[in-house]
Amino acid sequence: MEINKSIFREYDIRGIVGEDLTEESVYYIGKAYGTYIKRKGLKTCVIGGDARLSTPAFKAKFITGMRETGIDVTDIGDVATPVLYFAIWKLKTDGGIMITASHNPAEYNGIKMNIGLSSVFGEEIQKVLQLILNQDFESGNGSLAFNDEIHEIYMQYIVDGIELKRPVKVIVDAGNGAGGPYLPEILRRLGCEVKEMYCEPDGTFPNHHPDPTVKAYLKDLIAEIQGSDYEAGLGLDGDADRLGVVDEQGELLYGDQLLTILSRDFLADNPGESIIGDVKCSKNLFDDIAKHGGNPIMYKTGHANIKTKMQQEGIKFSGEMSGHIFMADRYLGYDDAIYACCRFVEIMSKTDKPVSQYLADQPKMYNTPELHVQTTDDEKFSIVKRVRESFAKENYDINSIDGMRITFEDGWGLCRASNTTPKLVLRFEATTPERLEEIQKLVVDRINLLK
Repeated sequence: MEINKSIFREYDIRGIVGEDLTEESVYYIGKAYGTYIKRKGLKTCVIGGDARLSTPAFKAKFITGMRETGIDVTDIGDVATPVLYFAIWKLKTDGGIMITASHNPAEYNGIKMNIGLSSVFGEEIQKVLQLILNQDFESGNGSLAFNDEIHEIYMQYIVDGIELKRPVKVIVDAGNGAGGPYLPEILRRLGCEVKEMYCEPDGTFPNHHPDPTVKAYLKDLIAEIQGSDYEAGLGLDGDADRLGVVDEQGELLYGDQLLTILSRDFLADNPGESIIGDVKCSKNLFDDIAKHGGNPIMYKTGHANIKTKMQQEGIKFSGEMSGHIFMADRYLGYDDAIYACCRFVEIMSKTDKPVSQYLADQPKMYNTPELHVQTTDDEKFSIVKRVRESFAKENYDINSIDGMRITFEDGWGLCRASNTTPKLVLRFEATTPERLEEIQKLVVDRINLLK
């Protein structure tokens, strides 16, 4: 069959419904995944899906494809991605499939594939594609079961692991994504006062784009919290594996700031532990981890990369600028924004200090948002390599764990290739606006010279 190879990305499969992803292509991806895990000696899989309009039909086709290879399937219905991960652990299945396009617009859908709690990513995703291209499939007759109890078990598991010192007042904006049925209910069971915004799953995302890390998409949440007596606003993305937090003044806390707040609490109980932040995170994060007795590790961007690193080295806590937060401390180690929100609320309950003051002791840094330079998938990695080598010849301080992060005493600049789009990803930070502009110009000029 004809299939768009570009939808097989670094961490998952994602494309436009009816163009890149059709019911036929999803059926064959199901057959390929079933073959892939069967040839590893595996037999069982759990599957769930988000609120997108195409998800039920895609899930049904994927199940059919898997079962035809002999895989026994358990369907857990409409869920948030972390609930799917929880089900893999709780039901002890060999594999897991989530039909979701995360925070992408409504016209997209996609597939996240797991073996156990490990993501199928990178070269392994390409192996799944190759099975389709070769029409090389196993055959069999797998069973199908349904489980609608996992939702309640998941919620109660989180409630049992969180302890609030006092009731907390929060607003939850789920962006009409899959996390809406879970987070408000869990917080209420913990004793919180919760105001809901857009918590009804709706695959058309009628109110705003389901990405809580972009301030423009949280304007309604910000307006709701300003002038109110709510202590914070909690935002979830489309499949609830990424979060954003708005303080009581309506200011958005970015991923590295959330990591800093959570890491301080983590290190108070786990002195000396390592914490991973990705290369897009502020210098303040890494300095703060060290200041509070931890071992900061700068690592590659990408939820699959970070989860793999955590599992390999026994690291309990990590996160990304993008709002993915991973906790193996008191939890299961995967990116669960619902759980991370509860841990944040737990921190709030320990103090009467307003959220806007949590990081008041940090140095003031000036930084850019994530910036993009359009290029091609064929060229993006070679451009980054040329830029990195050019600066290295001039003896700049270069970290090459993921592209190039060039460090100065008073700031840094990042140039890396996006793993999911034909773009370069840039970010800059410095102690003054003037120095920020200088560092950005230095790197951008070099990119323009060498691309």
